[in-house]
Formats: sequence, structure tokens, C-alpha cells
Amino acid sequence: MGFSSGNFATMTLAAAAAVVVLAASTSPAVANPAAPSVPAGPLDITKLGARGDGKTDSTKAIMQAWKHACAATGTQKILIPPGDFLTGALDLVGPCTSSIIIRLDGTLLGTGDLNAYKKNWIEVQHVNDFSINGHGTIDGQGPLVWKHNQCAKNYNCKILPNSLVLDYVTNAQIRGITLLNSKFFHMNIFECKNVLVEKVTITAPGDSPNTDGIHIGDSTNITIKDTNIGTGDDCISIGPGSKTIRVKGSRCGPGHGISVGSLGRYKDEKDVEDVQVTDCTIVGATNGLRIKSYEDSKSALKACKFLYDGITMDNVSFPIVIDQKYCPNNICVKSGASKVAVSDIVFKNIRGTSNTPEVVTLNCPNNLPCQGVQLINVDVKYNKADNKTMAVCHNAIGKSSGVVKELACI
Repeated sequence: MGFSSGNFATMTLAAAAAVVVLAASTSPAVANPAAPSVPAGPLDITKLGARGDGKTDSTKAIMQAWKHACAATGTQKILIPPGDFLTGALDLVGPCTSSIIIRLDGTLLGTGDLNAYKKNWIEVQHVNDFSINGHGTIDGQGPLVWKHNQCAKNYNCKILPNSLVLDYVTNAQIRGITLLNSKFFHMNIFECKNVLVEKVTITAPGDSPNTDGIHIGDSTNITIKDTNIGTGDDCISIGPGSKTIRVKGSRCGPGHGISVGSLGRYKDEKDVEDVQVTDCTIVGATNGLRIKSYEDSKSALKACKFLYDGITMDNVSFPIVIDQKYCPNNICVKSGASKVAVSDIVFKNIRGTSNTPEVVTLNCPNNLPCQGVQLINVDVKYNKADNKTMAVCHNAIGKSSGVVKELACI
């Protein structure tokens, strides 16, 4: 499910990617090496009135620490020490004259009072050189409000608050923390550049509504590395306008898999290009690797240059899926005239077990067949004995190599 300049503007995508890789191997990012100025006040939220008792509203204290840090220069570190800190909406807005690190060792609790939020819970906007690191938790307390989610009945439903949102952020790292039981999406990355999410844990029950792990939209050079996601919706969803996306060494499950899309729901959506998912494990998910677009797509866009390599499937219901006739709640006009062009998609070294016989599903439209789809060294077997492993393929053009004959449908 998906909704919706800096110093790197003139760099090539390859050079920008190199910056993120370099940052991943060093201490949490702050690109500005200047000595910090003295902020206008404390940056430890407990010195500003926050109490880690799980009951006292700490919103004002955190916002005051942000104000102090944002107005300073150099590198500033906001401290959230051990304890349970209850908050409402945190609008962490820039631009700032400093580089900001939030050191999270305690637990932030999102209040169950929906009147405390305008839109999202923790929203970082228009900030460069930003990081959150530590061993703490961002707990959305979703069980308090999931009953208010009506999206299963109405696709144009009122959206509950997302937990952590990055909007128009350049050069960011989210490392080491846990996101727990979001009210809606756990993390939403929109119009961002050069973001690293590393060694993060995202957890919610498999039946929790619309609790996507990480959603990415209209963003460039986003890396998700060594991260463990188990939720009630997509572990990772990659939306329109996303380019140079890397998912490495991560685990997904339960959930709906690692998805591109949905694509084509709205007008004027942008292409999705250069996506690589490598050395990942998907366990007990309803889907594995999925590309989905609306049958009556409103936008003409491309989804191209994807590589899925070195993926282990463990009891996944539908391991490999391209679905260009996606139509939740039967709201689509079933014309079959898609405007989403899918091409150059490689599924390579995919192994493991499927919970249904249908290991490969390539459902492309008559008017716009999928082009350049490759199945290379795919060995996924149905884990029960009463049916044979199979592939269901329509209008997919490409090739199979090193694939058992039951799956070699192209």
C-alpha cells in the first residue's frame, strides 16, 4: 500500500550512492565538520521537563530541544535517555543551521488520543544532515486505535498517523532503533535524497491494518540495510518516483512482502527505476517479491531496471509476483488497458519454499506486455505434497535460465 537543494544536486547517482556507502561504514552521519556552537538551551529532554514515566506529556520538552538544536550551528545532539516518554505530534521542521543527531535510548510513546495529531506523529521536514541512532524504541501504540481504521471497507479512508516521516530531507541516517506497533505506516520517506536505514527493527502483528514497515515515494538513493521487518502490510513498499533504491541483507515477515507499488492510482505519477533487492530473506509472508499496478491506471509511467538477487523464501504464499491487474476492494474499471510499462526485471538466485503451488505469477496486460523479464536460477518448491509447483504467466516476454520446467513460463 502507498500514499503519499542540497549539496548533492549536481552529483551523479553513482557518486551519491558512494556517499551513503561511506557513511554506513563510519559513525552516524553528520556531514558538517564545524565545531558546534552553544545552543540556546539544553538538548537533554529531561532537563526541559520531560519525564520518563509513560504518563507525563513530553511533547513540549522535545520540541524545545529541537528548537535549541536547529538554531545552533555545527553538530548538535538531542538526548532521549532511558525511560518511557509520552508525546503527541512532533513536527521537527527545518531548515536548520546545524546538523542534528537524535540519540534515542528511551522509548517514545505515541498517545492514543487521535486529536493530538494533525496528520503524522514524528515528522521531520526540510532538514539536511540528520540522524536518529541508539537502542531505543518508537512505539506508536497502534493497538489503542487500530479499531478506527476503516481502510478495509473504504479505500479513500481517513488515514491514521504514520509513526516516523521524513519529508524533503537530504543526507539522513536511521540506525539501530526499533519501530513498534505504528498506527499506520511505521516509516514514510517522501521527496528525500541520500537516506540510509540500517540495523533497524520494525515490528507489528501480522494482522495489524496498514502497518507498512517502510514506504518510499518520490525519493532518490535510499538504502535499507541489515534491517528486520515484520508487520501487517508490506515490509517495504516502493512507490512512484523512486529511483536508485537498495535493499540489502534484510529480513521480511510476517507481512505482504517487498513491493513496488501500487502504481498508477493517481495522475502524474513518476517512473520507478533502478531498484535492487539483494541477499534478503522473506519468511511467512503473503507475497515475496511483488510489483503491482492498477488495471485502470491513471498515469503513464515506467517500472524498469529491477534486480532481485540472492533471495531466500521460507513458506511464502506467492514468492514472485508481477500483478498489473491489481484492484483492491474491486474499485477498478476492468478495461485491461494499463498505462504502466514494466520492463527489464531480473529474478536471480531465488530459492526456498512456497506455501502455495503458485510460485511465479506474471499477470501482465494484453495492451502492454511486460518486457525483458528474466527468471535465472529460480528454485522454489511448494512445501506440501498434494500439488505440484507451478507458474501462471500472461503476456510476459523474456527468458528463463536454470529454472525447473514447471516455472519456466517465459
